[in-house]
Amino acid sequence: MYTPDEVLKFKKPTEGFCCSLSDNKYGIEFLEFEIRDYDTSKSVFKISKSDAPDLSKLSLEATNGGSSVEDLVRTVRYKLPKEFLKFKTVRTLLKFCVGPGEVPSFRMIERHYYKGELLRNYDFTFGFCIPSSTNTWEAVYDMPVNSQEQVDDMIGSPNEHTSDTFYFVGDKLIMHNKAYFQYV
Repeated sequence: MYTPDEVLKFKKPTEGFCCSLSDNKYGIEFLEFEIRDYDTSKSVFKISKSDAPDLSKLSLEATNGGSSVEDLVRTVRYKLPKEFLKFKTVRTLLKFCVGPGEVPSFRMIERHYYKGELLRNYDFTFGFCIPSSTNTWEAVYDMPVNSQEQVDDMIGSPNEHTSDTFYFVGDKLIMHNKAYFQYV
């Protein structure tokens, strides 16, 4: 099992997932996630738990496609407008709930890679979560400045921008998700 310090040393995307779904002993569930351009308030991505695919269909797709249902459940494939690469500031909003036990220290580390090389790192701490609560987690952060050449390369290289997102309670890894980005 990986610690936050170990994850922060990763130089490339992980092969597979670093923990299993059963490691989420706190019953944390993501209910909604949204990405907005902070300057215009334009929403460029929004998903909710109600948008999740039917798991019975996923089982058949996973068997035929070679991926496990667990992998499909923990992978997000973003299709963002190409203008996203020029945003100055982004606002994200995550709504989640926790199970019947308290969550003493909830932390997210997200590592972004492009063509296998580390682009940037985000490290957010939510802190304490009350048992059986629904919470929102808003983050506002500056985006890197991309040259037109970089923007064109990322638009022309779908899914080469990836991320690994690690969720910890204390120093214990409880969830790991992956994302693939496409700019259209």
